[in-house]
Amino acid sequence: MAKKIILRVQSSEGTKRVEVDPSDTSVKLFEKVQEGFGLPNYSFTLHKDRTRKEEITSSRSHCVSELGLNHGDTVFLSALNSGNLWSCPDPSLPSTSGTNHVKNSSSGENLGNVGASLSASMLVRNTNGVVEDDVDLQLWKMDGKVKRKRDEKFCHHGSNACCVHCSPLEPFDESYLAEQQVKHMSFHAYLRKLTAGVDRGKFACLEEVNCRIKPGCKGHPPWPRGICSKCQPSAVTLNRQAYRHVDNVQFENPHLVERFLNYWRTTGHQRIGFLYGHYEVHTDVPLGIRATVAVIYEPPQESTRDKVVLCPDEKEPLVDELAKQLGLRKVGWIFTDLLADDLQKGTVKHVRNIDSHFLTAQECIMAGHFQNLHPNPCRFSPSGYFGSKFVTVCVTGDSNNQVFMEGYGVSNQCTALVRHNCLVPTKDAPELGFIRESSNEQYVPDVYYKLKDSYGNEVSKLARPLPVEYLLVDVPVSTPRVPQFTFTADPAITPFPVGNRMIDEHLQDFSALSRYLSQFSRKDFLAAVSDFHFLLYVATMDMLPMKDFMGPLLEAIRDKNNEKAIEWSQSENWATLEQVISASRGDTSANTSFTSNNTQEPNTSTNASDVHPDPSGEAQWTCPYCTFLNLPHLVNCEMCNLPR
Repeated sequence: MAKKIILRVQSSEGTKRVEVDPSDTSVKLFEKVQEGFGLPNYSFTLHKDRTRKEEITSSRSHCVSELGLNHGDTVFLSALNSGNLWSCPDPSLPSTSGTNHVKNSSSGENLGNVGASLSASMLVRNTNGVVEDDVDLQLWKMDGKVKRKRDEKFCHHGSNACCVHCSPLEPFDESYLAEQQVKHMSFHAYLRKLTAGVDRGKFACLEEVNCRIKPGCKGHPPWPRGICSKCQPSAVTLNRQAYRHVDNVQFENPHLVERFLNYWRTTGHQRIGFLYGHYEVHTDVPLGIRATVAVIYEPPQESTRDKVVLCPDEKEPLVDELAKQLGLRKVGWIFTDLLADDLQKGTVKHVRNIDSHFLTAQECIMAGHFQNLHPNPCRFSPSGYFGSKFVTVCVTGDSNNQVFMEGYGVSNQCTALVRHNCLVPTKDAPELGFIRESSNEQYVPDVYYKLKDSYGNEVSKLARPLPVEYLLVDVPVSTPRVPQFTFTADPAITPFPVGNRMIDEHLQDFSALSRYLSQFSRKDFLAAVSDFHFLLYVATMDMLPMKDFMGPLLEAIRDKNNEKAIEWSQSENWATLEQVISASRGDTSANTSFTSNNTQEPNTSTNASDVHPDPSGEAQWTCPYCTFLNLPHLVNCEMCNLPR
């Protein structure tokens, strides 16, 4: 009788051992894998390699020995058609639930041995076929080594040779990073470190931290009636993350932040916005990534001096699609925590410092929630994703009582705790989080962090409570020396109002549209439409939504092609809008939305509140646009502000 062999089967839920006979058919192998993982059906495939090229077919005529499988080999399990094999959510995927209340789970890495080597195809795609971001593909093509000049004191060789004193350094060299005051190495430098050994990354594997009980264990009743070492998640020890996925956040110009801060300056209330831009190579850090911000979109929200509550946003899919057509994507979020100190001097209070906190526990949870919603494609992760490039920017006061921006990311361990609903804020101490205790509904593993006691010894402490600095990764924030402008920012032009600001002089309505366009001449049409908030309003107008016709215009804005933009302005849809604007101003000629020159035209539009008594005593009239019934003496509709 042939000796039985043990195969390791690796999946997104972990690795299990399966015992088979070499004479067993591949059908028997599938049955044992299905039984070992407790899968409800056979909607999975098995492969001999990580890249899913050598598939194991289910056959009754081929045995295990014919498949070339030997004792100790690893088989890779994946779902058919990228489905979900388990009834509960895959812990490697981001959760779609999370709190939306803010005031004021990138998971930690576990390097395990995998039985299959990294093939060349992994340099393009990860194991689940998810294509990496363009900036990641660019960085993989780069050498990454830090070039050094010949040292005149220690180098005694010719100009074409090199020695230990002038040879290039690896991008993860600790002494170089310390010399350049780089606190965290870049994520790609960290990946190069994993693949720098003699095995060239053959056994490198980045696995998400799992805080859930592994399903399918049949040796005992399910939790809370039973648990064992096979299905119980391991305890988590928090470590300060040595790398970061984004090394710098750069706003294209100061106007972006000033426009965002105008709301706080007007109301004194805090504000949240989403950052749209793109990722690019950051040359100041070896193999670094920079998030460049082109626009700040402010979602619907309710705010006070002390808190912000995000509201459901029906326009979010359209905002993302609009940004995509402009070559942008959501790269982070920004929020204010500003308290006025001296109104005469224009100073603000310095409330976030080393003696208090940098981010509150609630803000860390919110950041972890957003990072889970925007995972980072990674070729070394069994799930296809690891960590997140989504950044957090806090606008607060610095030590000089001036407005200052600080950037952060939360660690992969933190996002895992958030994803599995293990981390909650404390009531009275914003700098402390708290790890939930296990209940009948949820098992929570023990979470520890390390600190030094009074004798200088490093001891582990249960994270109840938890200082949030163990979860933070610093990300510098800057603006370029030469401002960049994806969208127009002329100081002589009054910008179009930002959406979702329910305060006077910040409302988006037809009168605001008319006033804004009156500042531009026909030849400056591209400059007029190069405003993200203007484009979003035009796309979603109740009277004449233009989202279905804006494709060529968005392409012209992305390419900065004024001729294409002017050509689009001659379309029937835009001409109709111009005629309505002209009628609202009382003009009789068509196509008078723009001035004849670059000077601003006096505003001739009539507000809906303007009352003109009608001596004829005629009856109420119905607005032809919104069907609102108006009083006879009104010239413009009281509801939509369009002309009678």
